[in-house]
Amino acid sequence: MLDYKNVDEYIAAQPREYQANLVKIRQIIQKLAPEAAESISYGMSGYKYLGKPLVYFMCAKKHIGFYPTPSGVEEF
Repeated sequence: MLDYKNVDEYIAAQPREYQANLVKIRQIIQKLAPEAAESISYGMSGYKYLGKPLVYFMCAKKHIGFYPTPSGVEEF
């Protein structure tokens, strides 16, 4: 696991064939939760709303994972 500084850096470090979909996921999150703060947590792109984790997404070897927290399930 690398120490990414931000979501831009995380997406840029992923295989090219996944980057467009990672950007789309990011845009959907930003559209539906514009006040959520981006972060890198557990080596994944993460979003917090009002200080609580909302969702995470990451690129795995053969898929993109999307991991909502209970509050993320309600939102999305």
